[in-house]
Amino acid sequence: MYTVVTGAAGFIGSNIVKALNERGVTKIIAVDNLTKADKFKNLIDCEIADYIDKNDFIARIQAGHFDGEIEAIFHEGACSDTMETDGRYMMENNFRYSSILLDWCLDQDVQFLYASSAATYGASNVFKEERQYEGPLNVYGYSKFLFDQIVRQKLAQNPSSQIVGFRYFNVYGPRETHKGRMASVAFHNYNQFKADGKVKLFEGSHGYENGGQMRDFVFVGDVAKVNLYFLDHPEKSGIFNLGSGRAQSFNDVAVAAVNGCRKAQSEAPLGLDELPAQGLLEYVAFPEALKGKYQAFTQADLTRLRAAGYAAPMATVEEGVSQYIEWLHKNV
Repeated sequence: MYTVVTGAAGFIGSNIVKALNERGVTKIIAVDNLTKADKFKNLIDCEIADYIDKNDFIARIQAGHFDGEIEAIFHEGACSDTMETDGRYMMENNFRYSSILLDWCLDQDVQFLYASSAATYGASNVFKEERQYEGPLNVYGYSKFLFDQIVRQKLAQNPSSQIVGFRYFNVYGPRETHKGRMASVAFHNYNQFKADGKVKLFEGSHGYENGGQMRDFVFVGDVAKVNLYFLDHPEKSGIFNLGSGRAQSFNDVAVAAVNGCRKAQSEAPLGLDELPAQGLLEYVAFPEALKGKYQAFTQADLTRLRAAGYAAPMATVEEGVSQYIEWLHKNV
């Protein structure tokens, strides 16, 4: 039996493939779109059984080519660009494709674990997996929101089938280099510091309590662990927040990134008050294009995830970014 990972050459998908490999699973079908070919690098150190283009894969399952041969699908493939304005493309790529896969998994009794998003919450300041707190601010968030509504209907109709959605918050970590401007703040902080000797942040990065921004930053290693936990528990279904459960400032990320770079150079860590004074941290105006389309505050409510039995701690920004910077120094 095969395990399928869609978006397998992407950020979260490739980390799931690697995590499966680490437990001895190599009979993996990697599904992706390699029109932007650089993503292949994420799979160089991974073992897979086959690679199939995303459009070929959907045609083949609809034709019955994989009936009875797949145990589980991790559906990570999607357009995750929150600035994408082509709603037709977004809905076809994220919503329609997901719906076809879901129906096939239900028909075949295949475990279906998929990527939702904290973008479904929009400007809400309550992050519970309940309809009244959801209101996406962009078409990306809407594509994820609408599919979650379909999942809720299917869960009610198919209580014995596993369907698990993960509302990812701000994920960062290894294997996101290909994402360009959509890569994490930690990745951009690292590259800015390496290139310019300083990090630039938007004004207001000091903290939500002072009118700025604070987000729930979650390490991709934790994301992979949660996915595999539910793979191991096919009796558990539902839509779950997947974040750290903490809101931390962009300043926290910048401090961790700069100090990670300084550590690699055998330099002592610095505090937040020291970075601007030494010209290592600079604040710039918030972009007009993001105003009204940007979640200023996010913090995952992990009550449902913990109630489902996942008890492992989530890395803090300080812990996760430090690990990530070490990885970047070795691999980028």
